[in-house]
Amino acid sequence: MSNLLVEIGNTALKAAWSEGMTLGKTFRYQGEKMFEFIDSLVTKEKPSVMVISSIIDISHLEEERLQGKCGRLILLDRNHTYTAVSNNIPEYITPDRVASVIAARYLFKGTGSMVFDFGTTLSVDLIGPEGIYEGGNISPGCRTRFKALNRYSRTLPLVDTPSTVNPTGDSLVSSIESGVIGGIMFEIQGYLSQFPEKTPVFTGGDALYFAKRMKNSIFVVCNLVLMGLAIIADNYAERND
Repeated sequence: MSNLLVEIGNTALKAAWSEGMTLGKTFRYQGEKMFEFIDSLVTKEKPSVMVISSIIDISHLEEERLQGKCGRLILLDRNHTYTAVSNNIPEYITPDRVASVIAARYLFKGTGSMVFDFGTTLSVDLIGPEGIYEGGNISPGCRTRFKALNRYSRTLPLVDTPSTVNPTGDSLVSSIESGVIGGIMFEIQGYLSQFPEKTPVFTGGDALYFAKRMKNSIFVVCNLVLMGLAIIADNYAERND
């Protein structure tokens, strides 16, 4: 039987079916009826294992309901930290980052990696060559920075992510564009300079946007979180065969 992987993030839900480590078609949903959307994915097939990573807390009643729709339910949220702890990852780490760390360990075993997740926040997680989690940082993501400038100032407009950016601005809008994008690029380069021995891995909604601007060799794994959830599901299936 196939497994169902679900990532509930700050702005959207992503889901995919998997067979072992192989991901199938990815689904995306943006709206308030997330659990109804999950129900729609399992109307024709009951997954062997359903793994849900969620930034929102899943209620006990919702957990019981979901358990009836799969062979085994594994939750990663603020109240379900067993997966993090059992993988030697601090329980304060958000569920999506837990899954990313697990995936990076698998993909870059023996080399060590540094995972940049470009979403609502920009998170950076460091994993040693033996898979040991070495810590991480969080700062505002790209669009969050644009929104913050607009919200907390009286004169700055809301600017969207530009397709091209100059080193310095020659107008109010271009000054904001080059300030935000350039600032993130300097931030990235600072991490790369500080940890040159680690393999940089980009993931998240803006991963490709910043990867195109890099001169360094980096890996882009857009579905890193879903890959981590697939590993969690597959490990459970192997232990219970």
